[in-house]
Amino acid sequence: MPLVTSIIQKIAPQIGAVVVIDPEYQLVGHITFKNGHKAFFSATKLNINGFGSAEIAKDKGYSNFFLKHFGYQVTEGQTFFSQKVCEKIGNNRNIDAGFEYAKSLGFPVIVKPINLSQGKLVTKVHHKTEYYQVAKKILRFNSGLIVEKFYLGKDYRVVVIDDEIIAAYQRLPLSIVGDGKSSVLQLLYQKQDQLIQNGRKKIIDFDDFRIKRKLQRQNLNFESIIPNGKIIYLLDNANLSSGGEAVDVTETIHPDFQKLALNVAKDMGLRLVGLDIITHDITRPLVDYVIIEVNGSPSLTHYAAIGDAQTKRVEDLYLKVLKALEQDYKYKN
Repeated sequence: MPLVTSIIQKIAPQIGAVVVIDPEYQLVGHITFKNGHKAFFSATKLNINGFGSAEIAKDKGYSNFFLKHFGYQVTEGQTFFSQKVCEKIGNNRNIDAGFEYAKSLGFPVIVKPINLSQGKLVTKVHHKTEYYQVAKKILRFNSGLIVEKFYLGKDYRVVVIDDEIIAAYQRLPLSIVGDGKSSVLQLLYQKQDQLIQNGRKKIIDFDDFRIKRKLQRQNLNFESIIPNGKIIYLLDNANLSSGGEAVDVTETIHPDFQKLALNVAKDMGLRLVGLDIITHDITRPLVDYVIIEVNGSPSLTHYAAIGDAQTKRVEDLYLKVLKALEQDYKYKN
């Protein structure tokens, strides 16, 4: 059973709510609260955020525009569209214009879909050939892409519910550690087994073109033997859903960054938000940062897999969400 579904089923009785789960996939459910209010949920999506705010958060281009308008540091980037969309809207910001923009930013740049989640197809590209290969892949599945400046620093997520920081953690890209005798592919299968043992899904895509490209840049391939203790990173993006790992910093996040996350949530009209930022150290006073994106339905499955303390935080978060949904009903009726 998916984590969010099992957590909601577990905590709902604490507030006298009844939950009905679809039996086939167990992703969609219906909650009846003690006060008579009813609410649906689908995977990590609950009715906690307003429709408009949730829609803006889903679109990286729009959310960046408004974050910048509110005075926050955001990634420097622009959106570009498929030829079909360009013709429809009378705009020439096509794949070629995207390349010219990438050149003006200076390689490497980040190229990513305009509205896909979980780090899918987010790629660091180093030159023209890579840009077109990645852009064409994205436009096969998506109406647009974003070309962004590449930023150095650590990748963090801060999770907020109303006026409270629930969790903060650093996200590390998919990696393996050499043992002096196993190949990259063998180590990758071992990593997959380790993730599954920790309660995570089979999330490593062994055919991911980004993994092969990252290995090539390090003069490696799937058959290479990695020296004992040497860490090899296999992706540039640090999404946990692509096999990345989390380092919990909830207890040590600096108040400056707590304030930043709470202010972003308030300005974007989001009660529940996962704020993704790059900075050199989130445990020290805020000197520099850049917001990668805001997520109105953050998945915490992989964060919860770290340990019991993290699972408890995620359960507390969803208990607050259920109470907020029940409370909303009281105000509306």
